[in-house]
Amino acid sequence: MQIDVVVAFFLFGALAQLLNAPIKMPKGLYQSLTLFLLVAIGLKGGIALSSYASLALLWQSLAIIAFGALLPFLAFPLLRHVGGLSLVDSASMAAHYGSVSVATFAVALALLEANGIPYEPYFALFVALLEIPAIAVGLWLARRHNTANDRREVVREIFLNQGVLLLVGSLMIGFIAGSGADKLLPFFGTLFHGVLALFLLEMGRVAASRMNSLREYGSFISCFGVIMPLIGATLGAFLAALLGLSAGGMILLATLGGSASYIAVPAAMAVAMPAANQSLSITASLSVTFPFNVLVGIPLYSALISYIMA
Repeated sequence: MQIDVVVAFFLFGALAQLLNAPIKMPKGLYQSLTLFLLVAIGLKGGIALSSYASLALLWQSLAIIAFGALLPFLAFPLLRHVGGLSLVDSASMAAHYGSVSVATFAVALALLEANGIPYEPYFALFVALLEIPAIAVGLWLARRHNTANDRREVVREIFLNQGVLLLVGSLMIGFIAGSGADKLLPFFGTLFHGVLALFLLEMGRVAASRMNSLREYGSFISCFGVIMPLIGATLGAFLAALLGLSAGGMILLATLGGSASYIAVPAAMAVAMPAANQSLSITASLSVTFPFNVLVGIPLYSALISYIMA
């Protein structure tokens, strides 16, 4: 099976790390690549949203928010009662798996565009909507554990953390500017795949560097990091079908449902639940779920949905 070229960069970075010859990417460059991807996805989604805004989209958005709130409730009992994790660790990790990974979404976008599969161009709105409900549910699940410091700081971190702010802000700019923002697309559109390739090069290195941590946390985390994405992806695909989305939309919502956050949620949970083991959640989402989705999950979701919809 042919591997997508951007995914090949992920494998390259992981292999270099495993061979103890890691490619040292400057921290500032990695942060710049992250900012670029967030702005590019939000801007293109906002431009499309200016043309597709409707009452039907409002109902779809409400369903997406409900979906984001449901996933942590499914993850929590698995973590608490099957995995035997503490209340606060279960709630924190459930929030990670209820939220989404923008990088995973970017890989799915690249795959759809490479294969000429159409999708709803306003999907960036759904990415933004899925960032927040899971954090709120995670806090509610841990409500009996007094872990929050300054509540105002928690709320600020949830809604004004860098990932959410850039994605929502660029989406609103694209929506307000409409076609007037097309002048930016030669930069944010043409360079998207190249920037994603460099980003995945670093992600491959980081994911491989955390592999040894999996031995510390046991086999349950590895199993959960694969099973939960499959559950989320299946529910995402069914929801997309109920909402009447295209085959590309089904693939994207399955990808979002199967992804786990390692940027926005960890930042919020560090403030809201300082007692939680953040390394546990990040290792599961970054070293298990992210590679699984990039190498297996997204191609699997795409192949199955394309076959069913054919």
